[in-house]
Amino acid sequence: MRGLRKALPERACAEKSMRIVRSLAGLEPIARARTVALFWPIEERHEVDLRPLHALLQQRGVRVAFPAVEVGAGLMTFRFVADLQTMVDGVAGLREPAPEQPAAAPGDLDAIVVPALAIDPRGHRIGYGGGYYDRALPQFAPRAASIGVAFDFQLVVEVPDTPTDVAVQWVVTDARVLAAVP
Repeated sequence: MRGLRKALPERACAEKSMRIVRSLAGLEPIARARTVALFWPIEERHEVDLRPLHALLQQRGVRVAFPAVEVGAGLMTFRFVADLQTMVDGVAGLREPAPEQPAAAPGDLDAIVVPALAIDPRGHRIGYGGGYYDRALPQFAPRAASIGVAFDFQLVVEVPDTPTDVAVQWVVTDARVLAAVP
């Protein structure tokens, strides 16, 4: 799946990302949200780019958070970011909120958008194997709606799952929006 996504031309990646952004902007959990967690794309891996959604949400007065990873502890928190220019280089080439940005506490987020390398209609996903979202989501969801995003070719029939995996409630691709069916 990494190879398929990497082979996607940058222009196609941008166009597909914008379709996902438009779908997310109209999705009920995002449309009614006052606080949303997004993720910064790993551009060299051709991840879905949600930065345009950050701008749309801010225009609506929504507070937006991004993940911050504590590698040694194996933890991930979400920190609110008003200005994307304040993002800093974090671990493994990820852009993160600066440590002084305010952290979201459990109950603070209305929706969390989650990246996926592969995802299935049940909401089970494969990321990069660190388990950060699987550990973070139970702190914030089900209060927060969890929404997995991927390009449509990354939607597969079934992703193998383990007892520690946490499924998302929604799946959004550039071609469809699915309420996850466990």
